[in-house]
Order: sequence, then structure tokens, then C-alpha cells
Amino acid sequence: MEPRIKVFTRSFDLKLYRYAKGLFEGLGYPCVRLTDQSADGYFYTMLRDKDCDIAINIDEDAFLVDPQAVHELVDRVVREGWANAGYSDGDAATTGRNALVTNPFFNVFNLSLIRTKFDRSAIPPRGFEDAEPYYPFFLWLSSEFRTLYLPCRRHADGISTIALDEQGRTLCMHSWFSRFYSMPSWLVRRVEPSQGRQKARIDALIREAYALRGLQLPAFSPADRMAFVFNKILRWVVKVPQRLARWPWKLRRALHKKQSGA
Repeated sequence: MEPRIKVFTRSFDLKLYRYAKGLFEGLGYPCVRLTDQSADGYFYTMLRDKDCDIAINIDEDAFLVDPQAVHELVDRVVREGWANAGYSDGDAATTGRNALVTNPFFNVFNLSLIRTKFDRSAIPPRGFEDAEPYYPFFLWLSSEFRTLYLPCRRHADGISTIALDEQGRTLCMHSWFSRFYSMPSWLVRRVEPSQGRQKARIDALIREAYALRGLQLPAFSPADRMAFVFNKILRWVVKVPQRLARWPWKLRRALHKKQSGA
């Protein structure tokens, strides 16, 4: 019996999602846009989808280059019994943090296999030493199943990551910092001054991905652009309370680090 496969994307920016979706629609699998989900909660949403056996998890700022290579990776995950295929968060071309964790900009999850041991209560709460909210999930996953860690390298722009397979083919290109894609530069300077505005760099990566695929960039209508604006407002209405709810934990972590001298 052939596995049921879906593409899942945790999405904040509808315009960016439309660009990304134009590239991974070529995989031929149903595409699911997940909005207003936490950085770890959307993994559990995928696991609850009993109509899906294999999940291709791909960020809206990870632009698919080689659909055939992705198909072959999915086949390998199923054939060899891997629970997860992705890119180590400890790699110098990702974040250089925890080598056991795969950064969730791109994963192939064997949901059928993971469900054989998955118990939400077995995932510990995020510890002060965990760099991201999704670390407990991936650390549990790596302790219970085999993870296929794939190679990657830094893009010529100095920021983006080129995600490769073991044959050296480019699966996708991940831009990073998409949260700043449509944010005004004056606001970026207040929120995270070190990053600046990322739109021009990300737009260049999108054009590169479409050129490599031999595809035309989508042409967005006035109605599309209006939808992008309304979506942005709606997403921020939801996101701001979510961010505020995390402040007490962040303050406790900051206090913990200060007391421990970290």
C-alpha cells in the first residue's frame, strides 16, 4: 500500500507562502497551510492527521529546487525506516547549536512510524537550556528513532542555507529571517536592529529558485495583494498575544542564566 503523503507549511506571510507553494505544488501532494501554530505545536497537528503517513514539512521561506530529489528522499525514508530526515541544527550552515535536533525548515517525517511510540506526555517541557521551543520534540524523536541527517552549505548571499541530499543535489534553499520579510525597516530596527530588512535578499532567492526550476514567477492581482494585507493584519492580531504569553518564561530564563552565571 502506497503511503499517503502531504506537504505541511507553518505560515505567517500569505505572499511568501504563495511564492513557496508555487514551487512545491510540483511534488503532486496535497498542501496544507498551518497558521497561528506555535513553533512546536504544529508537529502535533501533523501527527493528529490520520489521513497522512508521511509529512514533508517545509517552511514558507524554503524554496524547493528539485522535486525528483525530494521524491527519492521520501522513498528512502519509507524503505529504510527512518523516522525523520532533515538538517542538523548544529551544522555551521544552519545555526551551529544542537547537533541532535533537525532545524524544521525542512523535514520528511515518517508519521506512521513515529505514532508507534508517540505520547504527548513523554515530551518534556522546554528547559532553559533549549534554544527553541521545538527542541524537546526533536530530542525525544532522536532518542526513540533513527534520524537521517543530510548535508547542507551556506548560500553565496552569506545567510541562506542550501539544503542538499547525499548525492549533492539541491533540495531547497532556505532564506532564514522571513519574519522580517514584510516588516517595515523602522520596526525591524526597534525589534531586532542587527537584522535589517530582509525582503530584497529573500526576493532574490525566490527569483533564483524559480529560474532553476524554469518557472515564471506568479503574477499577483490587486485582489491578491489586498488578501495579503488582510492576512497580515489577521496574523498579527493572533501573534501578538502569543508573543506576550511567552514573556514570563523568557524572563524566568533570563533570571536563571543570570543566577547561574551563564
